Amino acid sequence: MIKEIHNDADERMNKTLASLEDQFSKIRAGRAHPSLLEQIQVEYYGASVPITQVSNINAEDSRTLKVAPWEKNMVAPIEKAIMTSDLGLNPISMGQIIRIPLPPLTEERRKELVKVVREEAEHARIAIRNIRREAISDYRDLLKEKEISEDEAHHAEEDMQKITDQHIGSVDKSLSDKENSLLEI
Repeated sequence: MIKEIHNDADERMNKTLASLEDQFSKIRAGRAHPSLLEQIQVEYYGASVPITQVSNINAEDSRTLKVAPWEKNMVAPIEKAIMTSDLGLNPISMGQIIRIPLPPLTEERRKELVKVVREEAEHARIAIRNIRREAISDYRDLLKEKEISEDEAHHAEEDMQKITDQHIGSVDKSLSDKENSLLEI
């Protein structure tokens, strides 16, 4: 019973870490990466769809992304979606291909991105702590139902705290790595 709660909490904490890494990958550090555009939604025959469902995105070089729409008539809506996104990018249409030069990050923008990254990391820490709280609540419910002893509940809570500390350490390491990559010129 305790092992199942531990495994469930550990699995959910790992998913939180994976989600954080995914969020971090969308925050650019000055290098062109196709994942930078993944959250952009494009109007496609009256429906809003992810840009990856209507085009192919590649990094041409370290500072340029190339978007190749699968249909000719999608060039203008994709260009508009990129311009209206909060990424601050200016796409250049070249026939059926859209090139997006990434401007170098200013010191001010780097600091803004560091704040965003720290906020994402804090959300991940909160999620991990909430998972710990739920697991401890489950242990206490088992204790009330007399399915486990007080010692078992106490040891389970200590083990859960160790798992939590380990995952929060991983969040802190990811945060530190991302901050360093954002601040390097």
